[in-house]
Amino acid sequence: MERPVTEADLTFECVPDTDQSFENALAKARDGDRLTVDDAVELLTTGTDIDGIDRRRKEQVLEAADRRRAEIVGEEVTFVANLNNNVTTACNVGCLFCNFKDSAHTFEADYEGEMTGFTKTPAESREIVADAVDRGIYEVTSVSGLHPAFVLDEEHREILEGHPNPKEVNYIPADRYETDPGTYVEQMAAMSVDGVHVHSMTPEEGYHARRGTDLTYEEVYSRLQDAGLDTVPGTAAEILVDEVRDVICPGKIGTDEWLEAMEAAASVGLGLTATIMYGHVENEAHRAVHLQRIRELQDRVDGAITEFVPLSFIHQNTPLFEHDVVSGGASTDEDELMIAVSRLFLDNVDHVQSSWVKYGDEQGLKMLNCGADDFMGTILSEEITKRAGGTYGEFRSFEEYVDLITSIGRTPVERSTDYDRRRAIDPDDPPFGPELGPNADGTPLLTREERSERAVLADD
Repeated sequence: MERPVTEADLTFECVPDTDQSFENALAKARDGDRLTVDDAVELLTTGTDIDGIDRRRKEQVLEAADRRRAEIVGEEVTFVANLNNNVTTACNVGCLFCNFKDSAHTFEADYEGEMTGFTKTPAESREIVADAVDRGIYEVTSVSGLHPAFVLDEEHREILEGHPNPKEVNYIPADRYETDPGTYVEQMAAMSVDGVHVHSMTPEEGYHARRGTDLTYEEVYSRLQDAGLDTVPGTAAEILVDEVRDVICPGKIGTDEWLEAMEAAASVGLGLTATIMYGHVENEAHRAVHLQRIRELQDRVDGAITEFVPLSFIHQNTPLFEHDVVSGGASTDEDELMIAVSRLFLDNVDHVQSSWVKYGDEQGLKMLNCGADDFMGTILSEEITKRAGGTYGEFRSFEEYVDLITSIGRTPVERSTDYDRRRAIDPDDPPFGPELGPNADGTPLLTREERSERAVLADD
């Protein structure tokens, strides 16, 4: 049996070695010049001429990013009233950074072992979203495992059923499973309740929805848009450098195909977000190249990307950690510099998000002084980070948002998914709840009793 790769085995062609100086890179950042990859490497490392993080230099980078944030978006901190409704954890891709997935074969009807994941029917998705919309949310985010029975639509199902080797294209008929997830089109239509904004179908899911066919990404995203899809989350990006992807997610699409799917989604009129998942096997040069690829994509899609979301790798329950490929995640210094350099490098993306799910409240607030200006959403359910070992909860109330944001002297602002609609919240005028959604009237999303109950469940 071949010995698994460990952290000591990893060598990369792309390394943080530049001819630029930290001082020159910082000067360009302060002046608002468009930064190069070498500039980003110098800022992310606080200088390749030294070992480790230089505290004084780090504070200079954070200060420059916070000043840029104030110039671009001012003193508002935005958030959205949203729900996560992930359809299924069934997946057989085998990404080593993920503990959200469950092996797809354990969902088959004749499986005799323990099945710990879930699959929701379109009817169940609709019920979940409808209840949340009644409470006042107006965005549903859905990112799911690549269930072998999940197909774009009935036409796609017929094509896959006629394939000479269905397993070659990761297809197993729905009747083999305990629960049928339906089609992507059916799930999008089910979640499109009362004008709610549907944020779903990552490039990886877009690939899954066209596997085994000649369909283009444009055709796939057009059909999904007709069914109710509004914007596409730029997750599944991880690190957009294939030598890193080959280690952490060898079964996933490559960098070029991820970019192709995102461009196609934008070309049919769908809005986008973009992410980076950092702090595992990659180095600062990989992070810088990733930022460059996002910036170039934003130039090509004419500003369709509304926000950039740095996602710090949560390592505790993941195969990368369990197999000794990594010894931990990003440090606090790396987290702060990632936010800051994202703000300074992405001169064509207005909004940078701080994830309280990844960083927690205290550090999440600190990120708002490192260049970030958005603080995620209410997220009535969060499964992906929690399954990887995250401990910061699944829900954030408007009252908590107001308290947290005003505590650092900033203005809390409820926003729509696309940032086009905004409502500044007066901290002296409670109760606090969403007002931008079709059924939102300012009523808190959860009662105090419900919030207390969720807090107890989170502690368990």
